[in-house]
Amino acid sequence: MILGIFAAIVAAFGYGTASLLQAHGASRVSAGGEPTATPGAGGAPTVASTIATVLTVSYLAGLCLDGLGFIGNLVAARELPLFLAQPIVSANLIVTAVGAVLFLGARLTPREWTAIAVVVGALVLLGFASGPEGHGHDDPWLHWTVLVVGIVLVIGGVVAMRLTPPGRWVAVSAGLLGGVLFGILAVAVRILDGLDPFHPTTLLSDPACYALLICGVGGFYMFTVALQTGSVAAASASLVVGETVVPGVVGIVLLGDQVRDGWGPVAVIAFTAAVIGAVVVATSSAVESVEVASG
Repeated sequence: MILGIFAAIVAAFGYGTASLLQAHGASRVSAGGEPTATPGAGGAPTVASTIATVLTVSYLAGLCLDGLGFIGNLVAARELPLFLAQPIVSANLIVTAVGAVLFLGARLTPREWTAIAVVVGALVLLGFASGPEGHGHDDPWLHWTVLVVGIVLVIGGVVAMRLTPPGRWVAVSAGLLGGVLFGILAVAVRILDGLDPFHPTTLLSDPACYALLICGVGGFYMFTVALQTGSVAAASASLVVGETVVPGVVGIVLLGDQVRDGWGPVAVIAFTAAVIGAVVVATSSAVESVEVASG
């Protein structure tokens, strides 16, 4: 479990710091005369500005940290109960918010600082309440289910987003759907065959492998749509709910993730507090300013 907690913390710091670096890269390009458009501004980033942003040293460093965060997320999903792994990873918003205060001049309200403290305390309690991760994933139907559900959600989401006028509810729906897809990705990682021990043939023949790819790309696309069509705060908050609640429930109900004897009520309260606190942090102006700059 120690390895899983360390990996989840690495993922949170990797993702959170990556957002700051990418925002810094985008702001440097904007300051250099290639401003990127914000949602509702009636325009879109030019190809030149997008390429210039991606090629900045800070943005490239952020992409590397995203990769490190993704690896940490994979390890955490394999080593920890999902109701513990996913809230820790979603704490990357805290890293982003605090980093924005330290390096970008953003400010947090007392309510938002309290939310950060609540998340940290809740995660500590979750760590004490967590039992061993489950291994109930040998049935082939579950591997096919995550693939089919992922494909249906991606196709349905793309169609729905194209047919629905932009607005706040589109941002919420797309953000939530992106979070659910990231949650399914975590489930796919947990049940994936061929990793331990490593067997490439087994890995590539497992439907969960392709569910991981589809849900990863689909989740990223949905969250990008959410950022472009509505409030950054609404998109980020709904993403947190989707990527924590869904895998947490699936882990307990289907995969056999366990809570220590007598710690059930503590785990429920701590998990709920961690999700709510992360949602509050996601709606902070600090996180919103970073997402707008990097997006």
